[in-house]
Amino acid sequence: MSGTGSIMEAGAPSARSRALAVLRVRSRASAVGLLPAALAVVLVAARATGRLAGDPWPTVTLVVCVVAAIVLLVGGAFAAVVLRASPAVTPTVPLSEAAAPDLYRLVRDLADRMDVPPPSAIALTPDCDSWLEDRSHAAHRRGAARVFGAGSGPVGPESEPGAAPVLVIGSPFLWWMRVAELRAVLAPVVAGTGPSAHPDIADARGFVRGLDAAVDVGGRRGLGWIAGPARLLLRLCRTDAAEMERGVAAAASERAQGVDYGLRIVAQEQVGLAYAGWDRLLTRVALPAWRMGRWPAHLDAGVVSALTELSRRDRLAEGFTSRLGERPACDLLEQPGLIDEATSLLAARLFHGGPAEAGPDWSPVDWAAYPEEVVDRKWRTEAARLHAALDALAVPAGLPAGPSGSPGPAASPPPAAPAARPGSPGSSNSSKSSGSSKSSGSSGAAGAAGAAGPATLAAADSPSPAADAFAGPTLERVLRYLSDLGGEGAAGEALAGRITGELAREERAAGPAAGAGKARGADAVPLFPLQPPRSGRDLLADHVTAMVCCAAVDSAGAAPGLDWLDGPVLLVGGDRRSDLAPRVLSLVEEGNPEPLRDWLSALGVRPEKPVRLV
Repeated sequence: MSGTGSIMEAGAPSARSRALAVLRVRSRASAVGLLPAALAVVLVAARATGRLAGDPWPTVTLVVCVVAAIVLLVGGAFAAVVLRASPAVTPTVPLSEAAAPDLYRLVRDLADRMDVPPPSAIALTPDCDSWLEDRSHAAHRRGAARVFGAGSGPVGPESEPGAAPVLVIGSPFLWWMRVAELRAVLAPVVAGTGPSAHPDIADARGFVRGLDAAVDVGGRRGLGWIAGPARLLLRLCRTDAAEMERGVAAAASERAQGVDYGLRIVAQEQVGLAYAGWDRLLTRVALPAWRMGRWPAHLDAGVVSALTELSRRDRLAEGFTSRLGERPACDLLEQPGLIDEATSLLAARLFHGGPAEAGPDWSPVDWAAYPEEVVDRKWRTEAARLHAALDALAVPAGLPAGPSGSPGPAASPPPAAPAARPGSPGSSNSSKSSGSSKSSGSSGAAGAAGAAGPATLAAADSPSPAADAFAGPTLERVLRYLSDLGGEGAAGEALAGRITGELAREERAAGPAAGAGKARGADAVPLFPLQPPRSGRDLLADHVTAMVCCAAVDSAGAAPGLDWLDGPVLLVGGDRRSDLAPRVLSLVEEGNPEPLRDWLSALGVRPEKPVRLV
């Protein structure tokens, strides 16, 4: 068999010798399980022939037989679990030959040129990687029969006993790479089917996968004892299994050197570029939409736009866009739009934990509608949350100090009210605050005004319209609350803590994605969460930025926009404004509103004008 020859191409230590070492671990484990039974047989035979007559041999024989029976039962149960447990399978989008006949022909041609068995099937994954995956385990056939029905017979060739592994291709490769580049990148992956066909390597891989599945089964109720022996055996064969896989990879790489080797060096540069663009697209563009209950329906097409934008910005990427005139690998698909939509939905499930199917609360969004349906909605949702946090920080029984110097609100606990800062008009006059409640607005807005501390004192001589604007859903309210030059940032800390808590409550209320709570192992989602932990200051800066953008859209004619590498952006006159972030940070971290006020004034934004919230 061609696979046997390819193993020895990589030199020592060969993959086959490492596979035999893994199988020796299995043989020793079996010997340990059979040892009490063998001893029991010897004792029974000796008793039957009269060689072990008299005490204490009858008792010893009985004890050994009982122990042997228990060990056999336990060992048999463990072996059954290892053999029948379903190994983890990567969630993918299956790609039938009818959906991609040209791609199947390309892969089979590669296999014929390298004299290795062709993969049994092809599947796509929303990631920048490609590999071979064995799906011939009996548990996979049983699962397919349960899904499709015993009599329908839809089980594909990849699930047949002894079938070649499935070729899993990263979907971004199909959209960004050209056909020749994809062929060069897939050559060493397809070459791995040769070593995979060797019986010793296949048995060793099956044993390791069975142990890994048994560890997962050990998490079930009543089967916890399974995990311990499985982990022990995995530790014993871990080194040999890793070296076996390295040997297989070395053999496959050596076999593929004769196929498009020069082009593969160039194509590897595209792999790194695709990975960078895909990561930016998921974290900056897709993640905000997922958090809003929408999923971009064409992520793979979006990665082309993202990488084209990266090529335009980065001098190191110059010349990459000239490749776009060549035939893209997605032309190998019959319906690339439908495949893109399926992989985009899977990406949302893997990286965010979204539902497996679209629904009223989980609907697709096209790139053309992204600014209005995602960016604008995101800004207004965060602005509403910001003002709700300001309302929650207010003292319900207190009212702000008016222009005539009326008393301020009662003191509130330090974590929730920065009104206790030096110069605040609040705590000493708490007994008089209720008496002035008839001449003021709502208690929530009044409490927020009283919590402004020095900003309220500075505005004491200003006309009443300013105080009214400060109490509403306006940017002015946020600016005055966070203004704290020379202070310790108590206002920002309190507001950041309130926003963090509100977000945590919203996430708990939303609960896990549909079906995620019952999933185990590789079926649990999200497998690769993209949400990095964000500090309270970061969250506050995001919410203040959203409030500024809402004010700019409502009062200065700005518009929400989409940047393929940075996600939601603010467009003024059709141009992106990227100078907002440092001014927001100056307000949030230093309590200095002047840079932001100058920026707003230059754009014609009116902070005192109420904004539209969701």
